[in-house]
Amino acid sequence: MPELPEVEVVRLGLADHVLDRKIAEVEVAHPRAVRRHAEGGLDFAARLAGRTITGARRRGKYLWLDLDGGAAGDDAVLAHLGMSGQMLVADATRPDEKHLRIRFRFADDGSELRFVDQRTFGGLSVHPLVPATGGGLLPGPVAHIARDPMDPLFDLDAAVAAVRRRRTELKRALLDQTVVSGIGNIYADEALWRAKLHSLRPTEALTRAQGRAVLEAATEVMAEALRAGGTSFDALYVNVNGASGYFDRRLDAYGQADRPCRRCGTPIRRDAFMNRSSFSCPRCQPRPRHRATGGITASRGA
Repeated sequence: MPELPEVEVVRLGLADHVLDRKIAEVEVAHPRAVRRHAEGGLDFAARLAGRTITGARRRGKYLWLDLDGGAAGDDAVLAHLGMSGQMLVADATRPDEKHLRIRFRFADDGSELRFVDQRTFGGLSVHPLVPATGGGLLPGPVAHIARDPMDPLFDLDAAVAAVRRRRTELKRALLDQTVVSGIGNIYADEALWRAKLHSLRPTEALTRAQGRAVLEAATEVMAEALRAGGTSFDALYVNVNGASGYFDRRLDAYGQADRPCRRCGTPIRRDAFMNRSSFSCPRCQPRPRHRATGGITASRGA
């Protein structure tokens, strides 16, 4: 699933190409793409025709388009990119993509915004903007999401305190979007490597300095990924023009099993983690003697 830098790359592209443009019509090509819109595809298309996109916004890994203003109660199009969702800006003469799910046609020149999703885990839906738990206005279904480390209003000390209160393993706390949003599996591993902390460290044993270090590392690594256009392991993670990111070439921990740690030369270790993988350096990130309940089972190899 795309993480904060990948979603921000898409948001920036949308901000450049679709703001202040009127939607002439919407075509829903696959019902699964609007399954989160309770009223169905016909209502989805009808509610968007004639509306103007006035904002392209993001919190953590969640992306939405404001319609006709972006004030409390106004509608917004919430995008779940899932594992393969793409938001592509295209000339109307360009052939349809094989996995085109939703088409927005603009009134000014007939160009299009296309939602393409090979695996159909993503989708779009319309919701009113409501006050969010972490402040600001968000579409209702994601109003519980905390601010992310790249948000100008992100409170580092408050986030550190929230992590330390969770009484769980550190990586699980980093992935909890109600504690701090935007950090997914890839950037959690990278931040932990940079901070020299093991994913199994109990959050109640985390010092404030360590908490600041790992969240500052997460901010740093995601900013670097954003400058590189995001992390892309296949053709599914692209910006609105279809270009892939290149940060995967700079990863220090994630996906580096059995390769030498760039800091000390010890082979990077892979552990199974929540049906995924967790990568760390056994020397730079020693396992804690005592750990929180739950979590990681050792597993060698890629």
